[in-house]
Amino acid sequence: MPAPQPDSTPQATPAPEPDSSPQADSSPQPNPAPQAAPQFPNADSAVTLRGAVGPAYFPVALLARFPYAMMVVGVLTLVVAARDSISLGGLTSAMVGLGTAIFGPLIGAAADRWGQRRVLLLAGLASSLSLFALAWVAYSAFGTWALLISAFLVGATAPQVPPMSRSRLVGVIFRKLPLARQQKTMNSTMAYESAADEITFVFGPVIVGLLAATLGGAAPIIGAAVLTLCFLLAFALHSTADVVPKNSATHREPAPVGQLFAPRLLVLLAGALGIGLIFGSTLTVLTSFMSDLGYAERAGLVYGAMGIGSAIFALAAALFPASFSLEARWLSFGGVLLLGTIGLQFASALPVLIIVLLVMGVGIGPTLVTQFSLVAERSPHGRSTTVMSMLTTAIVIGQSSSSAITGFIAENFGTQISAVVPLVAALLIILAAVANALGVSNSRDYARD
Repeated sequence: MPAPQPDSTPQATPAPEPDSSPQADSSPQPNPAPQAAPQFPNADSAVTLRGAVGPAYFPVALLARFPYAMMVVGVLTLVVAARDSISLGGLTSAMVGLGTAIFGPLIGAAADRWGQRRVLLLAGLASSLSLFALAWVAYSAFGTWALLISAFLVGATAPQVPPMSRSRLVGVIFRKLPLARQQKTMNSTMAYESAADEITFVFGPVIVGLLAATLGGAAPIIGAAVLTLCFLLAFALHSTADVVPKNSATHREPAPVGQLFAPRLLVLLAGALGIGLIFGSTLTVLTSFMSDLGYAERAGLVYGAMGIGSAIFALAAALFPASFSLEARWLSFGGVLLLGTIGLQFASALPVLIIVLLVMGVGIGPTLVTQFSLVAERSPHGRSTTVMSMLTTAIVIGQSSSSAITGFIAENFGTQISAVVPLVAALLIILAAVANALGVSNSRDYARD
Protein backbone atom coordinates (compact mmCIF):
# COMPACT_ATOMS: atom_id res chain seq x y z
CA MET A 1 0.00 0.00 0.00
CA PRO A 2 1.41 3.44 -0.84
CA ALA A 3 2.55 5.67 1.97
CA PRO A 4 0.61 8.88 2.56
CA GLN A 5 1.70 11.78 0.36
CA PRO A 6 1.56 14.90 2.51
CA ASP A 7 2.18 17.27 -0.38
CA SER A 8 -0.68 16.01 -2.55
CA THR A 9 -3.40 14.76 -0.23
CA PRO A 10 -6.26 17.20 0.30
CA GLN A 11 -7.01 18.32 3.80
CA ALA A 12 -9.45 15.92 5.46
CA THR A 13 -10.39 17.70 8.64
CA PRO A 14 -11.03 21.30 9.52
CA ALA A 15 -8.01 23.34 10.39
CA PRO A 16 -7.69 23.51 14.17
CA GLU A 17 -9.08 26.54 15.87
CA PRO A 18 -6.51 28.94 17.26
CA ASP A 19 -7.14 27.79 20.80
CA SER A 20 -6.51 24.11 19.95
CA SER A 21 -3.67 24.31 17.47
CA PRO A 22 -0.07 23.44 18.30
CA GLN A 23 0.88 27.09 18.14
CA ALA A 24 -1.89 28.16 20.44
CA ASP A 25 -1.22 25.36 22.89
CA SER A 26 2.31 26.57 23.25
CA SER A 27 1.68 30.30 22.96
CA PRO A 28 1.29 30.84 26.71
CA GLN A 29 4.69 29.26 27.19
CA PRO A 30 7.41 31.90 27.43
CA ASN A 31 9.90 30.14 25.15
CA PRO A 32 8.33 27.20 23.30
CA ALA A 33 10.86 27.00 20.51
CA PRO A 34 13.95 26.49 22.70
CA GLN A 35 12.20 23.57 24.44
CA ALA A 36 11.78 21.67 21.16
CA ALA A 37 15.09 22.74 19.66
CA PRO A 38 17.40 20.33 21.50
CA GLN A 39 15.53 17.34 20.10
CA PHE A 40 14.58 18.55 16.62
CA PRO A 41 16.53 21.68 15.77
CA ASN A 42 16.31 21.42 11.97
CA ALA A 43 12.84 21.23 10.40
CA ASP A 44 13.56 21.05 6.68
CA SER A 45 10.83 22.71 4.60
CA ALA A 46 11.47 20.23 1.77
CA VAL A 47 11.23 17.04 3.82
CA THR A 48 8.26 14.70 3.34
CA LEU A 49 6.91 12.13 5.75
CA ARG A 50 8.14 9.26 3.58
CA GLY A 51 11.55 10.85 3.34
CA ALA A 52 11.71 11.36 7.09
CA VAL A 53 10.84 7.77 8.01
CA GLY A 54 12.56 6.00 5.10
CA PRO A 55 11.17 3.80 2.30
CA ALA A 56 11.08 0.60 4.37
CA TYR A 57 8.95 1.95 7.20
CA PHE A 58 5.45 1.66 5.77
CA PRO A 59 5.76 -1.91 4.39
CA VAL A 60 7.37 -3.14 7.61
CA ALA A 61 4.80 -1.41 9.84
CA LEU A 62 1.93 -2.82 7.75
CA LEU A 63 3.16 -6.41 7.84
CA ALA A 64 4.01 -6.17 11.54
CA ARG A 65 0.31 -5.49 12.27
CA PHE A 66 -0.98 -8.75 10.84
CA PRO A 67 -0.10 -11.06 13.77
CA TYR A 68 -2.07 -8.79 16.12
CA ALA A 69 -5.06 -8.79 13.77
CA MET A 70 -4.90 -12.55 13.25
CA MET A 71 -4.80 -13.54 16.91
CA VAL A 72 -8.47 -13.40 17.95
CA VAL A 73 -9.78 -14.90 14.71
CA GLY A 74 -6.93 -17.40 14.57
CA VAL A 75 -7.67 -18.57 18.11
CA LEU A 76 -11.37 -18.96 17.27
CA THR A 77 -10.53 -20.97 14.15
CA LEU A 78 -7.94 -23.07 15.98
CA VAL A 79 -10.23 -24.03 18.85
CA VAL A 80 -13.22 -24.78 16.61
CA ALA A 81 -11.01 -27.03 14.50
CA ALA A 82 -9.25 -28.71 17.44
CA ARG A 83 -12.08 -28.97 19.99
CA ASP A 84 -15.15 -28.79 17.69
CA SER A 85 -16.97 -26.16 19.77
CA ILE A 86 -17.95 -22.65 18.64
CA SER A 87 -18.79 -21.58 22.21
CA LEU A 88 -15.40 -22.76 23.52
CA GLY A 89 -13.74 -21.02 20.59
CA GLY A 90 -15.53 -17.78 21.51
CA LEU A 91 -14.60 -18.16 25.17
CA THR A 92 -10.96 -18.78 24.28
CA SER A 93 -10.99 -15.69 22.05
CA ALA A 94 -12.41 -13.74 24.98
CA MET A 95 -9.41 -14.79 27.07
CA VAL A 96 -7.16 -13.27 24.40
CA GLY A 97 -9.11 -10.03 24.80
CA LEU A 98 -8.86 -10.19 28.58
CA GLY A 99 -5.08 -10.53 28.40
CA THR A 100 -4.88 -7.60 26.00
CA ALA A 101 -7.24 -5.51 28.13
CA ILE A 102 -5.04 -5.92 31.20
CA PHE A 103 -1.60 -5.72 29.64
CA GLY A 104 -2.11 -3.78 26.38
CA PRO A 105 -2.21 -0.31 27.98
CA LEU A 106 0.66 -1.32 30.29
CA ILE A 107 2.78 -2.20 27.25
CA GLY A 108 1.93 1.21 25.79
CA ALA A 109 2.81 2.94 29.07
CA ALA A 110 6.09 1.00 29.23
CA ALA A 111 6.93 2.19 25.72
CA ASP A 112 6.21 5.79 26.74
CA ARG A 113 8.53 5.41 29.73
CA TRP A 114 11.42 3.29 28.42
CA GLY A 115 11.10 3.54 24.65
CA GLN A 116 9.45 1.39 22.02
CA ARG A 117 12.44 -0.67 20.90
CA ARG A 118 13.17 -2.38 24.20
CA VAL A 119 9.49 -3.06 24.92
CA LEU A 120 8.75 -4.38 21.42
CA LEU A 121 11.71 -6.77 21.43
CA LEU A 122 10.65 -8.31 24.74
CA ALA A 123 6.95 -8.43 23.85
CA GLY A 124 7.65 -9.84 20.39
CA LEU A 125 9.68 -12.77 21.67
CA ALA A 126 7.14 -13.52 24.39
CA SER A 127 4.28 -13.29 21.90
CA SER A 128 5.85 -15.75 19.48
CA LEU A 129 6.46 -18.29 22.24
CA SER A 130 2.90 -17.97 23.55
CA LEU A 131 1.43 -18.45 20.05
CA PHE A 132 3.46 -21.61 19.46
CA ALA A 133 2.42 -22.88 22.90
CA LEU A 134 -1.28 -22.28 22.21
CA ALA A 135 -1.13 -24.16 18.90
CA TRP A 136 0.38 -27.14 20.71
CA VAL A 137 -2.00 -27.04 23.68
CA ALA A 138 -5.11 -26.92 21.46
CA TYR A 139 -4.37 -30.35 19.98
CA SER A 140 -2.95 -31.83 23.18
CA ALA A 141 -4.73 -33.85 25.87
CA PHE A 142 -4.72 -30.87 28.24
CA GLY A 143 -8.10 -29.67 29.46
CA THR A 144 -9.94 -26.43 28.85
CA TRP A 145 -8.06 -24.66 31.65
CA ALA A 146 -4.73 -24.99 29.82
CA LEU A 147 -6.31 -23.68 26.63
CA LEU A 148 -7.73 -20.62 28.38
CA ILE A 149 -4.47 -19.83 30.18
CA SER A 150 -2.53 -20.11 26.92
CA ALA A 151 -5.00 -17.78 25.21
CA PHE A 152 -4.68 -15.26 28.04
CA LEU A 153 -0.89 -15.24 27.59
CA VAL A 154 -1.32 -14.67 23.85
CA GLY A 155 -3.37 -11.56 24.57
CA ALA A 156 -1.12 -10.37 27.40
CA THR A 157 2.02 -10.44 25.22
CA ALA A 158 0.43 -9.04 22.04
CA PRO A 159 2.69 -6.22 20.76
CA GLN A 160 0.90 -2.91 20.24
CA VAL A 161 2.11 -2.13 16.72
CA PRO A 162 -0.80 0.09 15.51
CA PRO A 163 -0.66 2.60 18.37
CA MET A 164 3.13 2.64 18.37
CA SER A 165 3.19 3.29 14.62
CA ARG A 166 0.82 6.22 15.03
CA SER A 167 2.91 7.64 17.87
CA ARG A 168 6.03 7.45 15.73
CA LEU A 169 4.44 9.13 12.72
CA VAL A 170 2.79 11.86 14.78
CA GLY A 171 6.14 12.48 16.46
CA VAL A 172 7.84 12.81 13.07
CA ILE A 173 5.13 15.13 11.74
CA PHE A 174 5.27 17.59 14.63
CA ARG A 175 9.05 17.53 14.99
CA LYS A 176 10.54 17.17 11.52
CA LEU A 177 7.99 18.67 9.13
CA PRO A 178 7.44 22.42 8.67
CA LEU A 179 4.53 23.90 10.54
CA ALA A 180 2.64 24.85 7.38
CA ARG A 181 2.29 21.20 6.33
CA GLN A 182 1.78 19.53 9.69
CA GLN A 183 -2.03 19.52 9.80
CA LYS A 184 -2.38 18.44 6.17
CA THR A 185 0.10 15.62 6.66
CA MET A 186 -1.58 14.63 9.90
CA ASN A 187 -4.91 14.21 8.10
CA SER A 188 -3.55 11.99 5.35
CA THR A 189 -1.44 9.99 7.81
CA MET A 190 -4.37 9.18 10.08
CA ALA A 191 -6.37 8.14 7.00
CA TYR A 192 -3.54 5.86 5.90
CA GLU A 193 -3.02 4.38 9.36
CA SER A 194 -6.71 3.64 9.75
CA ALA A 195 -6.81 2.08 6.29
CA ALA A 196 -3.84 -0.07 7.30
CA ASP A 197 -5.77 -1.14 10.41
CA GLU A 198 -8.76 -1.93 8.24
CA ILE A 199 -6.66 -4.05 5.91
CA THR A 200 -5.17 -6.04 8.76
CA PHE A 201 -8.32 -6.37 10.88
CA VAL A 202 -10.42 -7.41 7.88
CA PHE A 203 -7.93 -9.28 5.72
CA GLY A 204 -6.20 -10.85 8.71
CA PRO A 205 -9.20 -13.19 8.98
CA VAL A 206 -8.93 -13.84 5.24
CA ILE A 207 -5.36 -15.01 5.73
CA VAL A 208 -6.56 -17.09 8.66
CA GLY A 209 -9.21 -18.65 6.43
CA LEU A 210 -6.74 -19.39 3.65
CA LEU A 211 -4.21 -20.99 5.99
CA ALA A 212 -6.86 -22.97 7.85
CA ALA A 213 -8.50 -24.21 4.65
CA THR A 214 -5.23 -25.28 3.07
CA LEU A 215 -2.91 -26.23 5.93
CA GLY A 216 -5.16 -26.94 8.92
CA GLY A 217 -6.56 -25.18 11.97
CA ALA A 218 -3.19 -24.59 13.66
CA ALA A 219 -1.61 -22.94 10.61
CA PRO A 220 -2.94 -19.39 11.26
CA ILE A 221 -1.53 -19.28 14.79
CA ILE A 222 1.83 -20.70 13.71
CA GLY A 223 1.86 -18.21 10.83
CA ALA A 224 1.20 -15.33 13.22
CA ALA A 225 4.12 -16.46 15.37
CA VAL A 226 6.44 -16.54 12.36
CA LEU A 227 5.28 -13.11 11.18
CA THR A 228 5.92 -11.74 14.66
CA LEU A 229 9.48 -13.02 14.68
CA CYS A 230 10.21 -11.56 11.25
CA PHE A 231 8.40 -8.26 10.86
CA LEU A 232 7.71 -7.20 14.43
CA LEU A 233 11.40 -7.41 15.25
CA ALA A 234 12.17 -5.40 12.09
CA PHE A 235 9.66 -2.78 13.23
CA ALA A 236 11.26 -2.69 16.69
CA LEU A 237 14.72 -2.12 15.26
CA HIS A 238 13.66 0.59 12.79
CA SER A 239 15.23 3.99 13.41
CA THR A 240 11.84 5.67 13.95
CA ALA A 241 11.65 3.97 17.36
CA ASP A 242 13.92 6.77 18.58
CA VAL A 243 11.59 9.55 17.39
CA VAL A 244 9.07 9.15 20.21
CA PRO A 245 10.78 10.63 23.29
CA LYS A 246 11.02 8.49 26.40
CA ASN A 247 9.62 10.13 29.52
CA SER A 248 12.58 8.76 31.45
CA ALA A 249 14.93 10.64 29.10
CA THR A 250 13.20 14.04 29.29
CA HIS A 251 12.85 16.61 32.02
CA ARG A 252 9.08 16.85 31.67
CA GLU A 253 6.67 14.74 33.62
CA PRO A 254 3.87 13.08 31.62
CA ALA A 255 0.31 14.27 32.09
CA PRO A 256 -1.46 12.89 35.18
CA VAL A 257 -2.98 9.43 34.80
CA GLY A 258 -6.39 10.93 35.53
CA GLN A 259 -6.34 12.69 32.16
CA LEU A 260 -6.50 9.30 30.45
CA PHE A 261 -10.07 8.98 31.72
CA ALA A 262 -11.32 12.40 30.66
CA PRO A 263 -14.74 12.37 28.91
CA ARG A 264 -13.15 13.47 25.63
CA LEU A 265 -11.16 10.20 25.59
CA LEU A 266 -13.77 7.92 27.15
CA VAL A 267 -16.24 8.68 24.37
CA LEU A 268 -13.61 7.57 21.84
CA LEU A 269 -12.97 4.37 23.78
CA ALA A 270 -16.69 3.63 23.73
CA GLY A 271 -16.75 4.10 19.96
CA ALA A 272 -13.69 1.89 19.49
CA LEU A 273 -15.25 -0.76 21.70
CA GLY A 274 -18.27 -0.71 19.39
CA ILE A 275 -16.03 -1.23 16.35
CA GLY A 276 -14.44 -4.22 18.05
CA LEU A 277 -17.87 -5.60 18.89
CA ILE A 278 -18.77 -5.32 15.21
CA PHE A 279 -15.62 -7.15 14.14
CA GLY A 280 -16.01 -10.05 16.56
CA SER A 281 -19.76 -10.53 16.38
CA THR A 282 -19.96 -10.25 12.59
CA LEU A 283 -17.21 -12.81 12.09
CA THR A 284 -18.78 -15.20 14.60
CA VAL A 285 -22.21 -14.86 12.98
CA LEU A 286 -20.57 -15.52 9.64
CA THR A 287 -18.70 -18.52 11.05
CA SER A 288 -21.96 -19.95 12.36
CA PHE A 289 -23.68 -19.22 9.03
CA MET A 290 -20.92 -20.96 7.06
CA SER A 291 -20.88 -23.82 9.58
CA ASP A 292 -24.57 -24.38 8.87
CA LEU A 293 -23.58 -24.73 5.23
CA GLY A 294 -20.71 -27.09 6.10
CA TYR A 295 -17.86 -24.63 5.32
CA ALA A 296 -16.95 -23.07 8.68
CA GLU A 297 -13.24 -22.84 7.81
CA ARG A 298 -14.06 -20.54 4.87
CA ALA A 299 -15.75 -17.88 6.98
CA GLY A 300 -12.62 -15.72 6.96
CA LEU A 301 -12.65 -15.65 3.17
CA VAL A 302 -16.24 -14.39 2.97
CA TYR A 303 -15.50 -11.93 5.78
CA GLY A 304 -13.05 -10.24 3.43
CA ALA A 305 -16.02 -8.73 1.57
CA MET A 306 -16.37 -6.25 4.41
CA GLY A 307 -12.79 -5.14 3.83
CA ILE A 308 -13.38 -3.93 0.29
CA GLY A 309 -15.63 -0.99 1.10
CA SER A 310 -13.88 -0.49 4.42
CA ALA A 311 -10.37 -0.03 3.03
CA ILE A 312 -11.51 2.08 0.06
CA PHE A 313 -13.53 4.51 2.17
CA ALA A 314 -10.90 4.64 4.91
CA LEU A 315 -8.39 5.91 2.35
CA ALA A 316 -11.01 8.18 0.80
CA ALA A 317 -11.43 9.89 4.17
CA ALA A 318 -8.37 11.99 3.31
CA LEU A 319 -10.35 13.43 0.38
CA PHE A 320 -13.34 14.59 2.39
CA PRO A 321 -13.79 18.38 2.38
CA ALA A 322 -12.90 20.40 5.44
CA SER A 323 -16.56 21.36 5.84
CA PHE A 324 -17.36 17.68 6.51
CA SER A 325 -16.40 17.76 10.18
CA LEU A 326 -15.12 14.81 12.18
CA GLU A 327 -18.29 14.84 14.26
CA ALA A 328 -20.47 14.71 11.15
CA ARG A 329 -18.37 11.92 9.64
CA TRP A 330 -18.75 9.73 12.70
CA LEU A 331 -22.51 10.25 12.74
CA SER A 332 -22.90 9.75 8.99
CA PHE A 333 -20.85 6.61 8.54
CA GLY A 334 -21.98 5.21 11.86
CA GLY A 335 -25.47 5.48 10.37
CA VAL A 336 -24.35 3.53 7.29
CA LEU A 337 -22.96 0.85 9.58
CA LEU A 338 -26.25 0.73 11.48
CA LEU A 339 -28.15 0.23 8.22
CA GLY A 340 -25.82 -2.64 7.35
CA THR A 341 -26.42 -4.40 10.66
CA ILE A 342 -30.17 -4.00 10.18
CA GLY A 343 -29.80 -5.70 6.80
CA LEU A 344 -27.85 -8.48 8.50
CA GLN A 345 -31.03 -9.47 10.33
CA PHE A 346 -32.63 -10.43 7.01
CA ALA A 347 -29.64 -12.00 5.22
CA SER A 348 -30.68 -15.61 4.70
CA ALA A 349 -28.66 -16.33 1.56
CA LEU A 350 -24.90 -16.02 0.99
CA PRO A 351 -25.12 -13.45 -1.87
CA VAL A 352 -27.31 -11.19 0.27
CA LEU A 353 -24.92 -11.60 3.19
CA ILE A 354 -21.98 -10.51 1.04
CA ILE A 355 -23.83 -7.35 -0.03
CA VAL A 356 -24.61 -6.58 3.61
CA LEU A 357 -20.93 -7.01 4.51
CA LEU A 358 -19.95 -4.57 1.75
CA VAL A 359 -22.34 -1.95 3.15
CA MET A 360 -21.04 -2.48 6.67
CA GLY A 361 -17.49 -2.01 5.41
CA VAL A 362 -18.38 1.37 3.92
CA GLY A 363 -19.45 2.49 7.39
CA ILE A 364 -16.58 0.98 9.36
CA GLY A 365 -13.64 2.46 7.44
CA PRO A 366 -14.32 6.22 7.82
CA THR A 367 -15.62 5.71 11.37
CA LEU A 368 -12.33 4.17 12.45
CA VAL A 369 -10.35 6.90 10.68
CA THR A 370 -12.36 9.53 12.55
CA GLN A 371 -11.82 7.90 15.93
CA PHE A 372 -8.05 7.66 15.53
CA SER A 373 -7.85 11.22 14.16
CA LEU A 374 -9.64 12.44 17.26
CA VAL A 375 -7.53 10.41 19.67
CA ALA A 376 -4.33 11.75 18.06
CA GLU A 377 -5.56 15.29 18.74
CA ARG A 378 -6.71 14.63 22.29
CA SER A 379 -3.80 12.61 23.70
CA PRO A 380 -2.34 14.18 26.87
CA HIS A 381 1.35 15.08 26.95
CA GLY A 382 3.67 12.10 27.38
CA ARG A 383 0.82 9.59 27.04
CA SER A 384 0.56 9.27 23.26
CA THR A 385 1.40 5.56 22.98
CA THR A 386 -0.65 4.79 26.08
CA VAL A 387 -3.78 6.42 24.66
CA MET A 388 -3.31 4.84 21.23
CA SER A 389 -2.88 1.48 22.96
CA MET A 390 -6.06 2.05 24.96
CA LEU A 391 -8.05 2.65 21.78
CA THR A 392 -6.61 -0.40 20.03
CA THR A 393 -7.15 -2.46 23.18
CA ALA A 394 -10.80 -1.38 23.24
CA ILE A 395 -11.16 -2.77 19.72
CA VAL A 396 -9.62 -6.10 20.74
CA ILE A 397 -11.74 -6.29 23.90
CA GLY A 398 -14.86 -5.73 21.84
CA GLN A 399 -13.76 -8.23 19.22
CA SER A 400 -12.96 -11.01 21.65
CA SER A 401 -15.88 -10.48 24.05
CA SER A 402 -18.42 -10.32 21.25
CA SER A 403 -16.92 -13.49 19.79
CA ALA A 404 -17.67 -15.28 23.07
CA ILE A 405 -21.16 -13.83 23.47
CA THR A 406 -22.13 -14.36 19.84
CA GLY A 407 -20.68 -17.86 19.82
CA PHE A 408 -22.75 -18.84 22.84
CA ILE A 409 -25.93 -17.41 21.31
CA ALA A 410 -25.28 -19.02 17.92
CA GLU A 411 -24.64 -22.44 19.41
CA ASN A 412 -27.63 -22.39 21.74
CA PHE A 413 -30.22 -20.27 19.91
CA GLY A 414 -29.18 -20.30 16.26
CA THR A 415 -27.43 -18.09 13.75
CA GLN A 416 -30.35 -15.73 13.12
CA ILE A 417 -30.70 -14.76 16.78
CA SER A 418 -26.95 -14.17 17.11
CA ALA A 419 -27.15 -11.55 14.34
CA VAL A 420 -28.70 -9.18 16.89
CA VAL A 421 -25.29 -8.65 18.53
CA PRO A 422 -23.81 -6.62 15.62
CA LEU A 423 -26.96 -4.48 15.65
CA VAL A 424 -26.47 -3.68 19.34
CA ALA A 425 -22.80 -2.86 18.65
CA ALA A 426 -23.78 -0.43 15.88
CA LEU A 427 -26.20 1.30 18.27
CA LEU A 428 -23.33 1.76 20.76
CA ILE A 429 -21.24 3.40 18.02
CA ILE A 430 -24.10 5.78 17.20
CA LEU A 431 -24.61 6.68 20.87
CA ALA A 432 -20.89 7.43 21.23
CA ALA A 433 -21.01 9.54 18.06
CA VAL A 434 -23.92 11.56 19.46
CA ALA A 435 -22.07 12.09 22.74
CA ASN A 436 -18.99 13.21 20.81
CA ALA A 437 -21.06 15.64 18.73
CA LEU A 438 -22.63 17.23 21.81
CA GLY A 439 -19.52 19.20 22.64
CA VAL A 440 -16.71 16.95 23.91
CA SER A 441 -13.46 18.93 23.95
CA ASN A 442 -11.09 18.43 21.04
CA SER A 443 -7.76 19.89 22.07
CA ARG A 444 -4.41 18.54 20.96
CA ASP A 445 -1.34 18.23 23.19
CA TYR A 446 1.15 16.70 20.75
CA ALA A 447 2.90 19.98 20.12
CA ARG A 448 4.22 19.80 23.66
CA ASP A 449 4.98 16.06 23.58
